[in-house]
Amino acid sequence: MTTALITGSTAGIGAAFARRLAADGHNLVLVARDTKRLREQATELHDRHGIEAEVLTADLADDKGIETVADRLRDRRSPVDLLVNNAGFGNKGRFLEVSMTDELRMLKVHCEAVLRLTAAATETMRERGRGGVVNVASVAAFVPRGTYGASKAWVVQFTQGAARDLAGSGVRLMALCPGFVRTEFHERAGMGTDNIPGWMWLDADKLVAAALQDLARGKTLSIPDPRYKVLMGAAKLVPRGMLGAVSSRTGRKYGPQ
Repeated sequence: MTTALITGSTAGIGAAFARRLAADGHNLVLVARDTKRLREQATELHDRHGIEAEVLTADLADDKGIETVADRLRDRRSPVDLLVNNAGFGNKGRFLEVSMTDELRMLKVHCEAVLRLTAAATETMRERGRGGVVNVASVAAFVPRGTYGASKAWVVQFTQGAARDLAGSGVRLMALCPGFVRTEFHERAGMGTDNIPGWMWLDADKLVAAALQDLARGKTLSIPDPRYKVLMGAAKLVPRGMLGAVSSRTGRKYGPQ
């Protein structure tokens, strides 16, 4: 049986990955900050699917938390075959309205943690000649929209670059770029969602199924829904200045600010 490690596993996209991978027979290492929720999740997945679910409490906004997870990824006695870097959050407010502490915390989780955990995982995967990494980004990566979008753009560029560097090693890397998904994300950031059109919402379980198919096909970028594929294709045709203005207005209305 293979083992998958998922950060931010207790809710939203991370929980959907955990459900799907457990149903497919993968053992899991579940990573989040809330030990109680992790244990409840591990018990449920073990009882339902008969897999082993290891709990690892860590805050990826902290060096100690990142290193705790990196050490687990380097463990050659119990190797991890799939890493899902899903942990993340949004800040409410325009640039200079969000504290620098919160801005740097976001970059720590979205960029530094992703870099360090991907490096730790792929080092041992390359030795074994197999493995995969899914780094969860966002369609916000493709529009000029503050620190959140910039951090997710970094995830996309880093992942695709690393995938090229590791081509032929047996290790696959893919950036996953979802749109709006019904999770705890907006609630935690204090963002209202009542005004988001219904057609823009994605189902987390369907999103994960599409993402895993894309990873199996060797894609380095996954936008797992036709609606968002069309939107992102159209965005490429819009002048950057106009796109920035539109993104600023819609971002304040709908998305992470």
